[in-house]
Amino acid sequence: MASNAATTSPPWLGHILDDAAEAASNSTALIVGAERRRIGYAELAELVITQCRALQRSALQPGDVVALQSSNNLEFVVGLLAAARAGLVVVPFDPALPEAERRARAEMACVRVTLVDGHQQTLGGDPSWLLQSDGSVDAADAPRAPGESIPGLMGRDALIMFTSGTTGTPKMVPWTHDNIRSSVTGIVAAYRLGPADAAVAVMPLFHGHGLVAGLLAPLASGGRILLPARGRFSAGTFWDDIDAVEATWYTAAPTIHQIVLDRADAELTPASRDRLRFVRSCSAPLSTATAQRMEETLGAPLLAAYGMTEATHQASSVLPFHDETTRLNTVGTPTGVAARIVDADGNRVPAGTTGEIWLSGPSIVRGYLNNPTATVGTFVDGWLRTGDLGVVDHDGTLSVQGRIKEQINRGGEKISPEHVERILASHPDVAQAVVFGVPDDLYGERIAAVVVTRGHTEPDLAAYSRGRLARFEIPERITFADELPLTAKGSVDRSKVARRYAR
Repeated sequence: MASNAATTSPPWLGHILDDAAEAASNSTALIVGAERRRIGYAELAELVITQCRALQRSALQPGDVVALQSSNNLEFVVGLLAAARAGLVVVPFDPALPEAERRARAEMACVRVTLVDGHQQTLGGDPSWLLQSDGSVDAADAPRAPGESIPGLMGRDALIMFTSGTTGTPKMVPWTHDNIRSSVTGIVAAYRLGPADAAVAVMPLFHGHGLVAGLLAPLASGGRILLPARGRFSAGTFWDDIDAVEATWYTAAPTIHQIVLDRADAELTPASRDRLRFVRSCSAPLSTATAQRMEETLGAPLLAAYGMTEATHQASSVLPFHDETTRLNTVGTPTGVAARIVDADGNRVPAGTTGEIWLSGPSIVRGYLNNPTATVGTFVDGWLRTGDLGVVDHDGTLSVQGRIKEQINRGGEKISPEHVERILASHPDVAQAVVFGVPDDLYGERIAAVVVTRGHTEPDLAAYSRGRLARFEIPERITFADELPLTAKGSVDRSKVARRYAR
């Protein structure tokens, strides 16, 4: 059990519904299932309280860690908020996580029991409790006996989020109730969300993007959320879902934006187009060409956001009133945090100069759990070293230029793969492009690209790049593919692309 488990104030996450349940009890909070059942704020709050009491009657104690393995459904929402209300620390698991990886993460996080929905299979002998849509809990198994807690876990911790782990062992990031509240408040204020707003839960709720921006921010502002019938994003039902909830906005990764955009001309109704206030994009860079096409097709501004797990998701965003240049070329201004650009020695650089992005503020976590080496290397005097290259202009607008570690060094020339990708993706026949370095005896690295086209033609991208890229930036090897591997959050898995196509 975590040290200092008792808190001086109620756990905020578990009480996120309280204001709306009291002020607008009959207002719709969720639309769920194939039958699109509407659940009001008062009903949802009662389900959370019922499940919270069931958890409190169990052998679990405040500060214990529980995993939550569920699709984007009612069980996830109730399970998360009920566990938080009971003072438990929740670790969201990807339902598609391989058993070996799930067991490893459960062991790392000292999980006592895993809460699952009715679609999850028996978890191979590990203690698991079934969450019911009526708020009850089928606790057939006894929880794992209390053991040593994770070093550094604290009483105000609400969630443990795992980093993606695509480049190595995933790290555990503790989100306190205060971290979450700060990030959610920043998102609500940035987009002026309120009870009149509605969205479809596109991104997976076990990931920070879907959890904080797609679920908690709408709930905190009293809005409506539709949870897709199959518990995950479906291109075939997306625009029907947008109609059903009367969506005023939605948030997604660029890959999903491209998928729904290709169907928008045929499936987006005039009424839904008129209702959309804005569309948010996060988790990966969106090409300028795709952003422009989205704005033209959807009739709403495309607002790019920037964030990471260590910042409790959002750190910066384009705002609805920003001009076209800002919308299409930057990630806007910080929301609830301070940002500065530093050189290799940690010294702040002048506006307009490229350097590493550092962040500080109430949504920035204190470090990693049980990983002091990574903590020391990433957190410095209250600042988060993001590992991203960026520029802040004289107006405080932030532009992200890619990961420092992903820079390609071709004979001493430092090349941003994201910059090359944006140029390739601006070709009208290109849907996606990934650029990476491959080892070379002469130059150290050469530039390779993997491209997905919109049709069956393979454009001459080397010729297209001339005049748009410096000579040393033009990819020397271009491979065309039908599709690219994705991470669980829907962004392109760069490490898999590089491994698959580097030969």
